[in-house]
Amino acid sequence: MRKMGKTITLAASVLALVACGSSKEEAKPTESADSGKQTTVSYAIWDSGQEPGIRKIADKFEEKNPNIKVDIQVVEWDAYWTMLEAGATGGSLPDTFWMHSNEIYRYGSNEMLLNLDDYIKKSDLIDLSKYPEGLTGIYNVNGSQYAIPKDYDTIALIYNKTLFDQAGIAYPDDTWDWTTLKDTAKKLTKGDGSQYGFLAPLINQEGFYNFIYQNEGTVITEDKVSGYDDPKTIEALEYYTSFVSEGLSPKVTEDSERWDLLRNGQVAMAVFGSWNLSGLTNDDYIRENFDVAVLPKGKKRATIFNGLGNAVAANTKNPEASWKWVEFLGSKEGQEMQAELGVAISAYEGTADTWVNSNKNFAIKNFIDMDDYAQIRPYSNVTTKWESKADELYKQAYLGEETVKEAAAKMAKMMNEELALEK
Repeated sequence: MRKMGKTITLAASVLALVACGSSKEEAKPTESADSGKQTTVSYAIWDSGQEPGIRKIADKFEEKNPNIKVDIQVVEWDAYWTMLEAGATGGSLPDTFWMHSNEIYRYGSNEMLLNLDDYIKKSDLIDLSKYPEGLTGIYNVNGSQYAIPKDYDTIALIYNKTLFDQAGIAYPDDTWDWTTLKDTAKKLTKGDGSQYGFLAPLINQEGFYNFIYQNEGTVITEDKVSGYDDPKTIEALEYYTSFVSEGLSPKVTEDSERWDLLRNGQVAMAVFGSWNLSGLTNDDYIRENFDVAVLPKGKKRATIFNGLGNAVAANTKNPEASWKWVEFLGSKEGQEMQAELGVAISAYEGTADTWVNSNKNFAIKNFIDMDDYAQIRPYSNVTTKWESKADELYKQAYLGEETVKEAAAKMAKMMNEELALEK
């Protein structure tokens, strides 16, 4: 759930957010949330597409808590983590912010996040049983909760109805498998490079991870061992890479390229995450020409499942006010608002249909239907140390500079070395 919205430069982001944070020496609250004096809580996110809806949720929160103002700060994905790193190192973080499965262990285990256990026990609004168990588990570090689930996401197939109609091909449905996908991609590809049948970018969560699990492979085992040298994983990567090597997909290594190809009508099918709904809806061409279907199945049907958590900085000056904001975001009311506004698939039990009804442009129920085949996004305590390195090693095979099997062996070796340091 990642790279949407480049609204603030890194330097400006760090200065603005650090100014709203606090140092370790100033960890005590300056004012109680109920003191009657104005308190401003900073809230850092990385998706500008979600900001308008979150602003409406913040407005409702401020109506209920007139002494607290929420300052939403949007920083694009890469700069976001650089900003948090700088804030953590310098002893200053935004009061509240999004947390991701890749980073939760590092921030939670190093006392950079507020332990929410006591706050949850005293809360009348937060009941962790109302969220998916796998999602609450992600944000539980060493037995303590460090973030409240915000949303969850799945992956589905989006397709260009216009290109299908022009070719006289029936739209994708739940009968599709890998063979159907490949055969249809061939029919919808033009040899001159003006149109590709399928978009297979060098992206993990919205790309090859799904195919690995559909082929009964794995990225990481329960014993924290790399699965990249598993024959089933290699077979899945070979299938995914074949779209590029056979000219059915362009070579795409940057996220922005994906969107340009969609907007220009150059790809007939692509794999996208549910968190991109606002971006898909706000683009006139995509909204008018595309729709959503479930992912084709391999040996089985599978989709990568993940979700964000709302966290509070351990050294915030305003712990009570910050908790009130995070508590509201995770409450039934806050979660229902998020779903009604189409911000994201809310994590709270029973809100999925509300999210589906928020958007009539696409058959987004297919995102929800993929939940039955969910596979938690591969992660460990040190995900960031091996994931980007694995992607870079796979890139050599993706670009045709070596075989998938050769690249996979390197990926497994590197990953196991990093995982060994974790144990």
